[in-house]
Amino acid sequence: MEIRRMAVSDDRMAISKVFEESWKYACRGIVPQEYLDSLPEGRWADKMEDPARNTLLCVEDERIAGVVCFCRSRLEAFADWGEISAIYLLPEYMGKGYGRAMLQAALAELRGMGYHKFYLWVLGENARGRLFYEKASFSFAGETEEEPIGGKPLRLVRYERVE
Repeated sequence: MEIRRMAVSDDRMAISKVFEESWKYACRGIVPQEYLDSLPEGRWADKMEDPARNTLLCVEDERIAGVVCFCRSRLEAFADWGEISAIYLLPEYMGKGYGRAMLQAALAELRGMGYHKFYLWVLGENARGRLFYEKASFSFAGETEEEPIGGKPLRLVRYERVE
């Protein structure tokens, strides 16, 4: 397994597929199935071009298996915080330590950018995701937001880690 920065030559459709497959797997039973089934191929491909977003890829046997995106906080209230804005793995790579390695690599990059406080948002009903972050020393910050996804109001919860 290799974790490296996304290159100009990396296939944006393959990267988007990681997002799509991860959503379909991890959000099953949380996000309306009709919405998950309707996710178009390439849904996230153009999002990879955001210059404010830093992206690391987890590559296994020349296949993009995971993606982690991070940046300086997008929220003014957390201007001196680093943010993990996305972390996704193809389902067959979940539970094998790849996610932990990707998260640690992103945190190291954020530290290199001068951040020592980090946050992220996760679906409140995503018990597996919440446990993953708690094992990585993130804790529920007490803050929630509601966001409709697929016509269903869902609660996002903010997790943070301060070093």
